[in-house]
Amino acid sequence: MEKINYSLTANELKIIAIAAMFFDHFCAVFLDHGTIIGLVSRTPGRIAAPIFCYFVSEGYHYTSNREKYISRLLIFAAISHLPYNLAFGFTFFQATSIIWGLAMGLVALAAVKSDKLPLLVKPVVVAACCALAVTANWNYVAVLWIVAFGLFHGNFKKQILAFCAIGIVFHLIPIYLNFGSMHDGYPHWWYQIGIFLAIPLLALYSGKLGKKSKTMSWFFYVFYPGHLLLIYLLDRFTSLSTLFM
Repeated sequence: MEKINYSLTANELKIIAIAAMFFDHFCAVFLDHGTIIGLVSRTPGRIAAPIFCYFVSEGYHYTSNREKYISRLLIFAAISHLPYNLAFGFTFFQATSIIWGLAMGLVALAAVKSDKLPLLVKPVVVAACCALAVTANWNYVAVLWIVAFGLFHGNFKKQILAFCAIGIVFHLIPIYLNFGSMHDGYPHWWYQIGIFLAIPLLALYSGKLGKKSKTMSWFFYVFYPGHLLLIYLLDRFTSLSTLFM
């Protein structure tokens, strides 16, 4: 699989991902999952997590300060924790956002790529990061995707093969085993196949960041907790749910 030589910058792909994520989260809160429309509407949003994971691994290779990058993700994971739980109705210790999983993935990748850690310690760190990410949205799957994308950096074919293998073995198969082909009369696991829609988008990545801007960089971080708070407020103080349910 040769990478297509086309111009979609990192910023453009991130904008596509956050737009898909917002649509997905809106549908998750305001649409009935027990309908075909409710399920189909969730499919496009499956592209967001793979794209986020891909660019976390890219960030590892291109950032000038990896420790600062990890710290920034951890800070925004903490900031996003309450908005995530409010938006989706989880208790404080029940779940947390994907940002925590992305942070754990970055820590795991840094450990794997480290020249200082003994070889036998590296899988232990990865396993620990996976365990710590269990309560996060996309749990340890996000950690494994980041590690795989980072390990095969520069080889798009191997990155995508690893992405597919992890997605099938650790995401799609467990969902099928837990819910079966049908759940409450609907194929709830089918829309998860939408993760593969991220592949053609990543294939269009030009390898360029796009216009460098501090405003744009911070926008990607601030948007995440911000859109969750917006969804919570819309759900709590408007009648949108009655319109869509």
